Amino acid sequence: MFDSDPLSAMDAIAERRAQPALSWDGVWIVIPAYNEERTIRALAEAALSLCLRVVVVDDSSTDTTEDQLHGLPVTLLRHSCNQGKAASLRTAFRHALALGATCVVTLDGDGQHDPRDAPRLLAVWRRRPDRLVIGARLHDRSQFPPARYFANRFACFWISWAAGHRVADSQSGFRVYPRVVMEMAVSKRSECSRFTFESEIIIAAAHLGHPTLAVAIEGRYPSDARPSHYRSVVDTTKIVAMVATRLVAKGLYPLGLWRSLQRAPGTMMSAESAYDPNH
Repeated sequence: MFDSDPLSAMDAIAERRAQPALSWDGVWIVIPAYNEERTIRALAEAALSLCLRVVVVDDSSTDTTEDQLHGLPVTLLRHSCNQGKAASLRTAFRHALALGATCVVTLDGDGQHDPRDAPRLLAVWRRRPDRLVIGARLHDRSQFPPARYFANRFACFWISWAAGHRVADSQSGFRVYPRVVMEMAVSKRSECSRFTFESEIIIAAAHLGHPTLAVAIEGRYPSDARPSHYRSVVDTTKIVAMVATRLVAKGLYPLGLWRSLQRAPGTMMSAESAYDPNH
């Protein structure tokens, strides 16, 4: 887990303030949160040690999520009622866009993602700012619960088909969203909700010329995290139904299927390696 000692965390923040924020200029870190009292403080502290612009969207948690953030210099946005992850991301995107963000790095609030991997994703995005960069975990099968692994693989097949390129980990919430994709996400062109939203964004962004890049990250399932909100069968079925609707509308998009099955040169062997399905 992350170092949650208050003194060391605040020292890291002070050190960050004293340094020029060159690589993080225009970047916000976004953490959607719903009942994350066990993990949210350590996650926010680790994010703040990297970047001073951290937004936590509390989706009407019923536990002490908000209290756990007391004293930390994060921007806390609250929903008066639970609206789901899609609404939390849209709320954060609108906030960041209004403040001139060039991109946001998103992390799930349950501790599955290590913020220390964020600079790697951001470095890849800096080289290809037209792409949606995803922290991909599926190469690390040993760390994945079997049901989640196979559900993710199944969803990846369909989403890759509809997006017209191989998507390495369609359900990872560890991403770098460029400004243009955020603008699309908050527009009426994006109407899906909850877990289908992040899948829809991959497809819609690809069709607008912003396909994904993947950076290999470690699979993490902290023992103290709350149970996942993702329901392997139900939510995967909803995702596949959304994708199927899109494929039917495009005449089943045979070219997209062919492209999605092509193996790109190179492999994702480490978190420093980037997987580009289009080159």
